[in-house]
Amino acid sequence: MQTLHKRCAGLDVHKREVVACLRCVIRGKVTHEVRRFPTTTRGLMELADWLEQAECTHVAMEATGVYWKPVWHILEGRFQLMLANAAHIKGVPGRKSDVNDATWIGDLLAHGLIRASFVPPQPIQELRDLTRTRKQLTREIVQHTQRIQAVLEEANVKLSSAITDILGFSGRRILNAIIAGETDPDKLSELGSPRLAASRSELADALHGRVREHHRFLLDQHLRTIQQLEQTMRPSTRGSRPHWSPFATPSSD
Repeated sequence: MQTLHKRCAGLDVHKREVVACLRCVIRGKVTHEVRRFPTTTRGLMELADWLEQAECTHVAMEATGVYWKPVWHILEGRFQLMLANAAHIKGVPGRKSDVNDATWIGDLLAHGLIRASFVPPQPIQELRDLTRTRKQLTREIVQHTQRIQAVLEEANVKLSSAITDILGFSGRRILNAIIAGETDPDKLSELGSPRLAASRSELADALHGRVREHHRFLLDQHLRTIQQLEQTMRPSTRGSRPHWSPFATPSSD
């Protein structure tokens, strides 16, 4: 089988260490040298220096969770890197159970049998991290909103039946008043915007419930958490921190 890369390496990446197999073809003879390096920054720098001194040109590794990322970032720019899908590597015929993973990856790389996975540039990776985090924070806001609705239903307060968005302008004013101890449904209904679809009497009927101190405590906890999450997601102008896309402002209804 034709050898495409005469000096290449396969990496078996783990949480605590990287097993590296340097594969070289010298005068028609294939040699393998296996070494282990810790995944600390110093250890990965030693790995990069070792491969560079051996005049390695191509390096391949499996996409194992997030453990491959720091290895990739340190080796990037010094070698031609290739990220392989673990399922694809295991599916290549000819692998023996007693073959070291790093050696196997190196052999596949040398013969051009690894199908590279797409690794976006670092700015795109950072953008993906930000969008994933923002999505998770948004999901947490939805979860706390649902818990507020559950607490209100337990107290027989039908706020979500009268107001579409209980975190809108009117909903938050009413929730804050309930948390503060207001129990009069007529006074609570006056906090609603005139633009609400529900009339004052309908809103007052929906707000007539049995709110206990326990309910107020839970509502306060969930509402405070939502406000903290929303504050986190607002754009930051401090230093060079990433700028979040602003979270949707509360509805005026």
